Amino acid sequence: MMPDQPDAPDLRALVVFADPSLHRSRISRRVAEAVAALPGVQVQDLYQLYPDFYIDVRRERSLLKAAPLVVFVFQLAWYTMPALLKEWFDNVLKPEWTQPPGRLQGKAVFAAVACAGAAIDYRPGGVHGRPLEDYLAPLEQSARACGMDWLAPHVFYGADAQDLDAAARHADDLRSLLARHAGIVTEEGLEHGA
Repeated sequence: MMPDQPDAPDLRALVVFADPSLHRSRISRRVAEAVAALPGVQVQDLYQLYPDFYIDVRRERSLLKAAPLVVFVFQLAWYTMPALLKEWFDNVLKPEWTQPPGRLQGKAVFAAVACAGAAIDYRPGGVHGRPLEDYLAPLEQSARACGMDWLAPHVFYGADAQDLDAAARHADDLRSLLARHAGIVTEEGLEHGA
């Protein structure tokens, strides 16, 4: 599904994409295709690449080291990231690999998350009882522990109830945000500075 350009010298962003139900998703496929079309963006579709959960750690680390921007794309399920994305974190970001100064220091990172609930549901007193940022805290803390710069997440609330037009707008918004953070020139010829 995604173009494979390992270790591309012009890598501007690494998108670590995890959707265990891509075949049923109205949103994830649009998002993956929208960001994969950007020049210098490598999309690692974890469930396509590693259906057996055996992650090529050396390759993933090589891409991670090469990319100045990392984006984790997933749908929140039971208040956490998908299992294979957690496996990726556990294997790729082992403390003994991430701790030497400079390896991941200063790389920008953010999460692009789709949530079934509405924004109002993610607050004290709401259906989910706390803000979405609380559920993303382990991801944020992992990135910070590696010396990466955490950027505000891009969130698509009410994802299960949205129509295809809303999903397309979400994919376009994420594509624009990624281009802006990565300094990628889009086909419209506009440069987006980081």
